[in-house]
Amino acid sequence: MKKHQRIAIVFLLITLIITALAGKSFSQMYHKDPMIKGPGVTEVRMLSEYSPNIKGTSSDTEIYILKGEKPGGSVLILGGTHPNEPSGYLTAVLLLENMKPESGTVYIIPHSNASAFTHNDSQEGSPQKFSIKTPWGERWFQYGSRATNPIDQWPDPDVYIHAASGQKLSGSETRNLNRGYPGREDGTRTEQVCFGIVNLINTEGINMTFDLHEASPEYPVNNAIVAHEDAMGIASSALINLQINGIQYGLEPSPPNLRGLTHRELGDYTDTLAILMETANPCQGRLRGKTDATLAVEGKDSGYVKAGKLGYLYVPFDDNGHPISERVARHTEAIMEFLRVFTDTYPDKPIEVNAVPDYYDIINNGIGNYLLKSE
Repeated sequence: MKKHQRIAIVFLLITLIITALAGKSFSQMYHKDPMIKGPGVTEVRMLSEYSPNIKGTSSDTEIYILKGEKPGGSVLILGGTHPNEPSGYLTAVLLLENMKPESGTVYIIPHSNASAFTHNDSQEGSPQKFSIKTPWGERWFQYGSRATNPIDQWPDPDVYIHAASGQKLSGSETRNLNRGYPGREDGTRTEQVCFGIVNLINTEGINMTFDLHEASPEYPVNNAIVAHEDAMGIASSALINLQINGIQYGLEPSPPNLRGLTHRELGDYTDTLAILMETANPCQGRLRGKTDATLAVEGKDSGYVKAGKLGYLYVPFDDNGHPISERVARHTEAIMEFLRVFTDTYPDKPIEVNAVPDYYDIINNGIGNYLLKSE
């Protein structure tokens, strides 16, 4: 065999190995992290029951229903609207596995944009997954993209025109679930998911909806509650109670001219009290260093420490960072406070739940102590 033939064979073998490794990595994105039904789960439905066009696609996703023994109001918790914002998703998982309603009904969608869990944002260097330590070992969770997988919806237009309002945005926002509400039954894949969530809210008469997010430390709306005007009364009371308990939040009104988002369109197109919440995550920002699973979990970044000292951030940032335990604790405690205020405000529609760890439980003990063991 001639020298150039041997070299060609070596390069071919190297190419095949790289292709196989890349293919394995790609296929792993389609392996969903395990969802475990907690003791409070009474029923599981699919979102396609409310948006039939997504049935059998990677956008269809589970709706976990936790119904109390006593009648009452209802609440919907959306995790994974942006799967690269892990505390919102992990909060939904924690509540799914622990919460036991006494009265009322809780609906939880951990993978709100399930398609976005199947890929990463290009050029961001994001991890594909991250792990949480538990007493019985590590449990892994998917780290996805901000937007629907382009394999499921392509091509992006040059300009995205929000169907309900005519607002014009960057073309890539057409795959952003939180720009697609109220959605369309026969629209894009992203709009079909939005339609399903809106139809769920209207069909089941959901009284209050939470959309859980994360933001970069340099983003002005941070550690914040964003509420539709119909929800501002309850949000104000919940905010005061949180601050009394030492948990600082800001309160922002939903801008009427910012369209397609849950805190605007769910409040306009349904009777639900629409609330969006943000926690501070350096993975979201442009001042961060290496974007890996450690950063996603520990929330520590030297660049942000320096930026904090220079006064460039909207949240405090020191060497302790903002670990995912703190971010999940904030979301969890805020939701519980809203439920208490809602029950006090509407005693004929109580939503009373038990077995949810409070803010200081999660901070002191870690999230892993409240996660069930996967099989």
